[in-house]
This record gives sequence, C-alpha cells and structure tokens, in this order.
Amino acid sequence: MISVGVDVSKGKSTVCCMRDYGEIIAGPMDISHVDTEMRVFAKMLAGFREEVRVVMEATGIYHLPIMSYLLERGFFVSVINPYQMKQYRTEGQGLRKVKTDKADSMLIAKYGIDHWASLKKKSETDDIYEELSVLSRQYRHYMRVHVESLLELTHILDYTMPGLKEQFNGWDANTGKDKLADFVMQYWHYENITKRSEKQFVESYLKWAKRKGYQQSQEKASKIYSIAKEGIPTLPATQTTKMLVIQAVGVLNRVDETLYTILSRMQEIAKR
Repeated sequence: MISVGVDVSKGKSTVCCMRDYGEIIAGPMDISHVDTEMRVFAKMLAGFREEVRVVMEATGIYHLPIMSYLLERGFFVSVINPYQMKQYRTEGQGLRKVKTDKADSMLIAKYGIDHWASLKKKSETDDIYEELSVLSRQYRHYMRVHVESLLELTHILDYTMPGLKEQFNGWDANTGKDKLADFVMQYWHYENITKRSEKQFVESYLKWAKRKGYQQSQEKASKIYSIAKEGIPTLPATQTTKMLVIQAVGVLNRVDETLYTILSRMQEIAKR
C-alpha cells in the first residue's frame, strides 16, 4: 500500500509517497497545478504496482482543483478535516519539528498509513462531479496563464522597479486581491516614488493601503522608498513605459479575477 500525502497551497502542492513502515519512495516534491505537471504526477501514481490512496487536508478552496483532477482519473482521494490533522500533529509523531510544506506532506502521508483502513474516499454526485471537473480544467488553464502573465509583469518591473517584487505577496485566492499588482498600478515606476520626499511617499502609501484594504505600515513604506532610491531603472518613466506596465498589470488582474471566480464557484459546489 502507498499513501500519498498532499500538502496543498496556492497554485502548487507538495507531495510525498510513502509505503507502510514509513518508507518514502517519492518526494517530497512540488507539483504546480498546471496540466503538464499534473499529468506527470498522475502518470507516476498510475505506475505504482500497489494500491494507492491520496490523502490531503481540506484547505477551503486550494485543494479543490487537484482533488477534482485526481478523482476524474479514478484515484482514491481522501480529504481530511483540518481538526483531525491538528489532533494528529499534536500526538508527537516525530516527523514534524518545524512547519514546512515538505514536512507536512510527510506527516499527511504517514496519517494515511496509520489510518489506512478508516480512510474515506471522496465521492460526488454525478452532476457535482461533472461541474467540478470542468471548473478544475479551467482553473489549471488559467493558472498557467497567471504564471505566464506574472512572469511578463516581473520582466517589465526588472526595468522599471528592480527589486520591488520581493517586497509584496502575490495574488491571494481567498480575497482575490494582488498587492503587488495594485501597488504597481498606482506607482508604475520608481521615479513616481523618488520624486517625492520620504515623508510624502509614506503618507501617500498609507492612504493607498487604507483605500485598498491593506495593512497600513509606515515601516513597509520607508523600506520601499529606500529600495526605490537605491534602484536603477533601465527604462525611463515615459508614457510608453507606463502603457507597458499598466497593460501587463491589467492582463494579470483579469486572469486573477477569473481564477477567483472559478475557485469561489468550486467552493460553493463542494459545500452542497
């Protein structure tokens, strides 16, 4: 028997394949929620010559695409209540000293081994299953587009706001917001930051954060100002540059809106 522990996060999962007695035969490794990597993952599972059970923790919305993908291909998938996993984590299994995706995937795989006989296979009614399958395919498509759009925006920012991307979290599937994209849409070039005094920019940043519903951090604003002062853009702050940045942000925002809509619908269906 092989228990496949899946620790799900935004856009990717960390997986660990474990035989009884704790023998790890694959992973821990990251799998992006795009068709190419998901196909490779499913092919690997199908190649095992033993019974395979995939175990994952319910994560609100993030687990739905990979769950639907594996169910569609006939795999045994068990979705564990977070409270059950929390209890299991406190039992001193010896696998989890620090919380990391790899450690969590190992812990979930071991949970599958220890609770093999009582694992419940996830099942859906035909109508719900069909809806989730279609939505899951669309999610994987748009996640690939999201990755490509983010790479394009990052490429442009390397010319206009080098070093900025590391200061912001990306798209949040729970809220549909993207702080990096929102910030760039407002300021788009370091010159729009450095032409102000630090005090002026901090005030502007705090007003922007309040208006957009983000944490209002004076320390964060000062750090961004310092990075902008030290940064050396290689594209000038022209109307052409502004157009390129705004269009790249716009594309990313539209893709993210689509992803948020798809995930929200998947969550609604899963609650039936």
